[in-house]
Amino acid sequence: MTIEELKQRKKSLGLTNEDLAKASGVPLGTVQKVMSGATAAPRKETLAALEAVLRPAAYSLPKEERFVAEPQTAYRTEKKQGEYTLEDYYALPDERRVELIDGIIYDMTSPSLLHQLILFEIGYGLRNQADQCPQGCTVFVAPLDVQLDCDDRTMVQPDVLVICGKEKMKSRHLYGAPDLAIEILSPSTRRKDLFIKGNKYMAAGVREYWVVDPDKRQIIQFDYEHDAMIRLYTFEQTVPVLISEGMCKIDFAAISERMKVLSE
Repeated sequence: MTIEELKQRKKSLGLTNEDLAKASGVPLGTVQKVMSGATAAPRKETLAALEAVLRPAAYSLPKEERFVAEPQTAYRTEKKQGEYTLEDYYALPDERRVELIDGIIYDMTSPSLLHQLILFEIGYGLRNQADQCPQGCTVFVAPLDVQLDCDDRTMVQPDVLVICGKEKMKSRHLYGAPDLAIEILSPSTRRKDLFIKGNKYMAAGVREYWVVDPDKRQIIQFDYEHDAMIRLYTFEQTVPVLISEGMCKIDFAAISERMKVLSE
């Protein structure tokens, strides 16, 4: 069956996505993505598991036998780290937040209050100065998928990013390297953000990269447009946005002052 035929069959049988997930063993989040069209090319194993439930022959069985779930491994093949693709990424349940980098899946923990406060302040600060940034630039904050290398092996979610121009903005995600990417470190992401993602951003063509370290209260700024020059700032300083030629700035002293609400 085609995806459209699966949708029609589901509708004619009066089934819900929950019914399909229970009967097929396919995670509910994956069923929702397939049926909504969010996943353009589902795995063959996924489609086979859904078709097994929706095919007419299944409804010749006694009612009590129609919705017996198969183990989830029945439709999924195990892969090694480094072999995963966007197909696997989109097949994951919605509640599991990950990044895919060079075929490796990295789980992402829920952000802390401090992380979210800093993220909001940086995003808000950049948005408030949009007229100071290069014309046609747009500010986004996580979670937002970025198909960094325009291939099927990497999908990242920078904490804050700036895109100049509309050609990289697709319906569901960004396609290509942002002009500015900002990551806020946490204990679980320190190595990935500093080294793995930093190298990926530079290779992909990101023009400027900030690493914000709340523990050390410092900001590392990588200027990839000019021989990867590195500048170090503290939370008592104002950091200029290089892609705006310094016209746009983020006052980290003001952010540091707002952070006090979490320690009161």
